Amino acid sequence: MIEILSPTDVLRAKDTGALVAGILQSLKSRCVVGTNLLDIDRWAQAMITEAGAESCYVDYEPSFGRGPFGHYICTSVNDAVLHGLPYDYPLADGDLLSLDLAVSHCGVVADSAISFIVGDTRPPESLALIDATERALQAGIAAAGPGVPIGDLSHAIGSVLKAAGFSVNTEFGGHGVGSTMHQDPHVSNTGRPGRGYRLRPGLLLALEPWVMADTATLVTDADGWTLRSATGCRTAHTEHTIAITDDGADVLTLPTTP
Repeated sequence: MIEILSPTDVLRAKDTGALVAGILQSLKSRCVVGTNLLDIDRWAQAMITEAGAESCYVDYEPSFGRGPFGHYICTSVNDAVLHGLPYDYPLADGDLLSLDLAVSHCGVVADSAISFIVGDTRPPESLALIDATERALQAGIAAAGPGVPIGDLSHAIGSVLKAAGFSVNTEFGGHGVGSTMHQDPHVSNTGRPGRGYRLRPGLLLALEPWVMADTATLVTDADGWTLRSATGCRTAHTEHTIAITDDGADVLTLPTTP
């Protein structure tokens, strides 16, 4: 289903996006060497509850996962790239951590992900992964606007990722959001311009470039949820929810400037 939101619902989506962005930035500031992934999940739960919002993950039970997710945030470390199920793991210096959060508030969903390095060690190859996903996301956002085919966004994202030397997996990508978390249209992280659904004002999209350092093949962890690189290489994932407007695209999950 492709859902086009009313102007009133788009305003609600802006509030949800600000909430998601704020939670992610708060969590990032608290993630230090020794922080346990289960603590991150508990902190996310507390902030979501305090805001009167609802997690999109706790009861989520899609065909690609094993039973309900059961947690409030995805925590993917190093070779884990998507759907990282929080577990008893203390973060180490130099770990590459991706946090992915989707929240429903006042009936509208926003979805965002950030990747960053924990501690003082800054592995150059990890920074390159994060940089590629962030630049690809900006390219996808810049390509978005009313009447633009989905393929233009996919092509913009994929062109940046490939130019940075990464292979692109097409099993998972961006998607529509609205009253629920995962909707049509699918937004692949690579594609051909001029193809696909043409964007309309009121459409919300979650764009989410992600890459793995030396492979395009995923494997599913024994937990039934966490997706990891087949070679054990590091990964990164960046995501924003955008609203298509009459003039282009409005990024709803940008963190506020202190």
